[in-house]
Amino acid sequence: MRDKPNDHANDHSNSSEKTTAVNYRMATEQYESLGVDVEAALKRLSTIPLSLHCWQGDDVVGFEGSHAAIGGGLAVTGNYPGRARTLDELREDLELTYSLIPGQHRLNLHAMYGEFPQHVERDQIEVKHFQSWIDWASQQNICLDFNPSYFAHPKADDGYTLAHADTGIRRFWIDHGIACRKIAAAMGTAQGNPCINNVWVPDGSKDTPANRKAPRERLAAALDAVFQAFLQHDGQCFAQGVSHVDRCGVVVDAPAASAGVVFPQHG
Repeated sequence: MRDKPNDHANDHSNSSEKTTAVNYRMATEQYESLGVDVEAALKRLSTIPLSLHCWQGDDVVGFEGSHAAIGGGLAVTGNYPGRARTLDELREDLELTYSLIPGQHRLNLHAMYGEFPQHVERDQIEVKHFQSWIDWASQQNICLDFNPSYFAHPKADDGYTLAHADTGIRRFWIDHGIACRKIAAAMGTAQGNPCINNVWVPDGSKDTPANRKAPRERLAAALDAVFQAFLQHDGQCFAQGVSHVDRCGVVVDAPAASAGVVFPQHG
C-alpha cells in the first residue's frame, strides 16, 4: 500500500496553500502593472483542454510487465516514491489530479499502459487492451489521446525504431504505429471527438554521422506506411526530434471525412 496522508502532511498542505495565495496575489499585482488582467487570462485558459501525460503518474513504467530499460533519452528511472503501480492506482491519482485542475482536460495515454492479462507484443496490441480506459474516460467525462510507445523495448535499445537499418525491426515499429492508429480511431469514435495520435520517436542523433540521408529516407518511408490509411476520428500528429535538444518537426493532419478504413499490406 502507498502511504496515506497524515496530520503532518495536512498541516504542510495548509501552509502551502497560504504561501500559494500570497504568491498569487504578488504575481497578480506584477501582471496588472503590465496591463494584464490575470482573472480574465485564467478564465480564458480554463476553456483550453490540456492533455495530461499518463506517464507522469508512474514514472514511465507502464503495465506491460517488461523490465526493458526506459531509454529514449528520458530522464526518469521508474522508481519515483509513491508512483502508481497498477491501473487502478493510476486512475485514482488521475481522478484526484483532474479534481484539482480547473477546466475540462484530456488524458494522453501511451500504448504501454494497456490492460494486458498476458504478454502482448507492441505490434499486436488491439482496442480490447484499452477498452477499460475507454470506459473509464467515458465515466469521467474526459477525452483520450493516444501515443505509440517507441521506447522501453528491446527493439529500441540502440535508439532507432522507424529509422532502423534492420528491415525486420523497422517493420515491427511500423506495425506498432498502425496498430496504435486503429486504437486511436476507436477511442475517437467512442468519445465522439478526434483522438490525437501523437507520434514521438527517439531516432534523432546528437552526432553528425557520415550518412545523414539514409536514416531520414527510412524514417520518411516508415511514416508513409504508418499514415497511409485514412481513419475517422484519428487526429494524426507527428513530432520527431532528438531528446532534450531544440530540434523538432511537427505535422498535423485533420481527420479524414471518410469512415472507410483500409489497411494495405506492406512488404
